[in-house]
Amino acid sequence: MDDLKKMIREVPDFPKRGILFYDITTLLKDKIGFRKVIDALTEQIRPLQPEAVLGIEARGFIFAPALAYNLGAGFVPVRKPNKLPAEAERISYELEYGMDTLEMHKDAVKPGMQVVIADDLLATGGTSLATARLVERLGGKVVRAACAPVSRGRARYCPSARRTEGINSAGSIVTRRGGLGQRRNSKQIRAARRAEPRSQR
Repeated sequence: MDDLKKMIREVPDFPKRGILFYDITTLLKDKIGFRKVIDALTEQIRPLQPEAVLGIEARGFIFAPALAYNLGAGFVPVRKPNKLPAEAERISYELEYGMDTLEMHKDAVKPGMQVVIADDLLATGGTSLATARLVERLGGKVVRAACAPVSRGRARYCPSARRTEGINSAGSIVTRRGGLGQRRNSKQIRAARRAEPRSQR
């Protein structure tokens, strides 16, 4: 699978100076490479038998439906603010270059439901961990997070970096109040908390 990493284009200083952006469109257009990614993730996740695969807007929408189809599971979109028509749960979190917010329909995940989170690539792990918090608020259980290969050119689980807070020894997401996969100072934590609706604090 070493060839997969070579298919991902690196774009420096995007979307901000100092950020190295991994462009997966060069991987997606390769029919063999794209199939290898989906097949490898399917093989790793199938034993967990998730009921649904959550895809994070926007690039997660590419991988999650394909993965859900292979697994015989449902697909749940996790979207940017004000895109969902029905009542939604919301969370704001910190990116490596700013703040962002995600929403998911409140009836998308039932109590006790086992789900997988799928996104394109792993940066800080903050987006996956924020999505896990949404799932936990609705009573669901994240059994794994999955993403396309970057490190060492092989398909892998997103939260494989043990230095990321909120990941236990089994690779499962364990969220903590105020901890979204990266260390933040008190000012940043207060800003994130203010961005959340009061009813969800």
